[in-house]
Amino acid sequence: MLIHGGCHCGNIALRLTWEPDPVEIPARACTCSFCVKHGGVWTSNPAAALEVVVADRSLVSKYEFGTRTAQFHVCTRCGIVPVVTSRIDDQLYAVVNVNALEGVAPSLLRPAPAKLDDEEKDARLARRKRNWIATVAYIETLHH
Repeated sequence: MLIHGGCHCGNIALRLTWEPDPVEIPARACTCSFCVKHGGVWTSNPAAALEVVVADRSLVSKYEFGTRTAQFHVCTRCGIVPVVTSRIDDQLYAVVNVNALEGVAPSLLRPAPAKLDDEEKDARLARRKRNWIATVAYIETLHH
């Protein structure tokens, strides 16, 4: 299943190829202060492939906090955070915000809270390697 999405203004576009077609899509509502304030509800599938295309990289702020092992990609024009990436052992992993996806039937989403504040750094990175999208193409065009 090909799922499109992105930020509100279209500067950050997502193409998520989810194979096989999902029976359900996990929707993890992170309880950290950043995700609560931004409405971050994340999904991933280690077998999926994600393409992120940024039209104007000057309009994207990459925010890190806490362990500084993940980058939240914030569109500075519309304020949406459609994707988070983490580089682990020289490979880029990602999760996408289900609220930034288009055309996904709400009945497919399986919401659950995700409390990760107390997770140790090594355990956090190992979980990401197991669960996050491992095939990620991140394409930024030049500043206009």
